Amino acid sequence: MQELFKEYLQTHGYWVLFLGTFLEGEAILIFAGFLAFQGYLNLYLVMLAALVGSFLGDQFYFYIGRIKGPQLLRLFTNFARKFRKALRLIERYGTLVAFVSRYTYGFRIVLPVILGMTTFPSHRFLYLNLLSALAWSVLFSLAGYLFGKTASLFIEDLQSYEPYLMLVLGGIIVCLWSSHFVVQRWRKRHARARLKRIQSRPRRPKTHHR
Repeated sequence: MQELFKEYLQTHGYWVLFLGTFLEGEAILIFAGFLAFQGYLNLYLVMLAALVGSFLGDQFYFYIGRIKGPQLLRLFTNFARKFRKALRLIERYGTLVAFVSRYTYGFRIVLPVILGMTTFPSHRFLYLNLLSALAWSVLFSLAGYLFGKTASLFIEDLQSYEPYLMLVLGGIIVCLWSSHFVVQRWRKRHARARLKRIQSRPRRPKTHHR
């Protein structure tokens, strides 16, 4: 069974990883890093597939924004809701936003699209995107690889516990995603409560000076 799994991954794994990282893909890249530690995939090819997929993905989103940005705003209400917030970030930290956009959960696709809708130079986005994709592919693939390396320090026969380790790794990723939603929800609730307190304050009567 393991040999079939290994053969399947070696045949299709890099294409699946490429497509996953083209869309978003932190989770699939971490899993690929772990599978590289287990010997199913080659770590350097994992990094290369993730680099190419994430780089081409953000280039695609950037040019979609440049060509079809206004239509996207009209078609997708969720995109339109994030537009103003993302635009404020771009106006204040344009170059930084271009570099870190793939690390921002919830804005991974939105930010390159909106950058494409602005006057941000396409050549500058290209090299920032390339550097960012390189750092991202190395960081998250090594995260999965080091998870396997750490587990091997405590578990002697790692292959026997492989399905359980995959579940643990999946649980860690889900917890990280969940913590993001909890923090976001807490911030929104806190902001709404603060707005209500401001609105409920009695207004002072205006004084007329003679």
